[in-house]
Parts: sequence; structure tokens; C-alpha cells
Amino acid sequence: MYLEIKLGKVRFFEEKEIGRARADIMMVTDDAVCGLEIKSDADSYARLKRQVKWYDKFFDYNYVVIGKSHLRHIEEHIPKYWGIISCTEGEEDVHFEEVREAQRNTKRDINLKMSFLWRRELETIKRECVKFKYYDLSKPQLRKKLIEKIDEETLDRLISRELFDRDYTTLVE
Repeated sequence: MYLEIKLGKVRFFEEKEIGRARADIMMVTDDAVCGLEIKSDADSYARLKRQVKWYDKFFDYNYVVIGKSHLRHIEEHIPKYWGIISCTEGEEDVHFEEVREAQRNTKRDINLKMSFLWRRELETIKRECVKFKYYDLSKPQLRKKLIEKIDEETLDRLISRELFDRDYTTLVE
């Protein structure tokens, strides 16, 4: 895929709930979590304002992936720091073009980003990086303690690592 070629190691999660919206795709890189909102030629902008609000709270970078019909007007509907990827269908393949590169989203809330992690993943980060022995903390309390004790750049890398390493077979156990 286009983004794997551009960014290297990535992991994708589809249809991720983010507050009162749903991200089409959540993409994890080595040090960031990115939101990708897809607007096909048949889609409208009716929900985009609300989606932008929620994407901005959860993701480090955001992209809108659009069909060619949206190319002329998409910039009117998204912030300047959002990236734009145009998608056109050829005879045998799909062509992607990065119209505008995403800039780091300064509105992202690290606590909301950490809410993507399972308790087991939060505990892994705690054991590795923090020397406190709180055992009965709720997930929100644990996230708060980790945010207090670990710098944000390190947390970004650790969140990505945990999402890369996530093993869904543990749900069955």
C-alpha cells in the first residue's frame, strides 16, 4: 500500500471508535498514531466537521483520503494541518497521490490517545518505566499516573510499540 511504502513499518486498525465518531482507519507508525478518514466520490461532507473534531482529540496526524470528485473543495472542510491523499482508480490498479502532507496535530490529547491501550499494555509500560507500586488503579487512573511520570515523546513511542505488538489471540484466552 502507498502508506507502507512511504512510512515503512505500519499497522492498520479499521473502524476504530473515537469519542462520538468512528475513524475509518487508525494507522500506527513507530512514534505516532494517525487517523485516516475516507471520503469516496459518493460521500458528502455532512459529518466531516464532527469527525475532524474527534480525530483531532485522538490522533497525532490526520489524513483525509479522497476520491477525485472532492479534490477541488476538500481544503475548505479540513484544517490546514491535515494531510490529503487523492485516490484514483486506474484500469488495473489504484493510484495514490499525497496532495498535502499532514503536520503534527497539536490538539491531540495524550490521555485519549492512551485509551486505545488495553490494561495489559498499560501495565507493561508501567512495569518498564515507572517505579511506583499502585496495584488497584482503574485504567483512567493508571493512564493519569503514566502521563505524570513519563515524558510525552517516550509515551508516543511506547503506545506505538504496544499497538504494534498487540496480540488478538489473548482475547480468546
